[in-house]
Order: sequence, then C-alpha cells, then structure tokens
Amino acid sequence: MSSSRSIEIIPRESADRGQADHGWLKTFHTFSFASYDDSQHGSFGSLRVLNEDRVAAGTGFGTHSHREFEIFSYVISGELEHQDSMGNTEVLSRGDVQMTSTGT
Repeated sequence: MSSSRSIEIIPRESADRGQADHGWLKTFHTFSFASYDDSQHGSFGSLRVLNEDRVAAGTGFGTHSHREFEIFSYVISGELEHQDSMGNTEVLSRGDVQMTSTGT
C-alpha cells in the first residue's frame, strides 16, 4: 500500500515577511529569525532559515561561524564573494548556486 503525500506551497511576498534594513543589508525572513518572531511561521521541519538578503555592493558579512548547517546560496543579480575559514574564496555570479556544509 503506498501513501500519497503532497506539499502545499504558500508564497510569502517580501512585504509579508519579517524585515530588517541595516543600510548595507536588507533582509526578509520567511520564518522567525533574529528579532523577527512570528508564531505562525517558526520553521518548516528541519528547515530553520529561509532569508532573502540584498547586500549592498562592496559590503557584506564579516567573518562569522556556522555550526552544523547546510547553507544554500543562489545569486539573483550581481556577484557574491564567499571566503571560508580555510581561506578558500569563491565568487558567485548571477544564476550561480553554492552549497556549503558546516560542522561535522
């Protein structure tokens, strides 16, 4: 006997999500994240964070760590440079995808 499962996709426009404007970074949080707390949108199974980040040219996140995460980055426009703690650098362009595994 097979079971049928379906996934319901519910679009959330940027304007409907948690937002923060740090000047160099405009971010939109689909789930509760940082100072955005929405009991209706806490997470989706093991998916904890789904953010849309708009990073101003010539700026970005400083060195920071992640522990036990799988990170998926997709560049919509421009370029994004990522350097890991081992000194590896990668420049992603429009349409590029990067998968990053952290921790053990």
